[in-house]
Amino acid sequence: MLACSRSLNSAVVSALRLLRSNQTAVTGQLQRPLSTQTDGEVRIAKVLKEKFPAASSLKVVDISGGCGAMYEIHIESSEFKGKRTVQQHQLVNQALKDEIQNMHGLRIFTDVPKH
Repeated sequence: MLACSRSLNSAVVSALRLLRSNQTAVTGQLQRPLSTQTDGEVRIAKVLKEKFPAASSLKVVDISGGCGAMYEIHIESSEFKGKRTVQQHQLVNQALKDEIQNMHGLRIFTDVPKH
């Protein structure tokens, strides 16, 4: 019985290590490895790259677990210079007006490059 228990504990520890190496804990949520993107993330990133060609940084993450209901967008572009945060977010919302219709929620973080 003791050998069986050790074997089970070893298997559980190995499985947890594997999960930990493939996923990162972020604010209580598990995040997919960075090498994979959902179709929705790719589609939204493409739209934003076309609308904001001067963007120096763009990150789109499906925070709904992969079902496409909620996204988080981080975008840094010189096109936001001189605009208030609400105006920057309005530009992003306008660029994604067709995609937003199918979403439950959207988190937007915008910034102007520091250099």
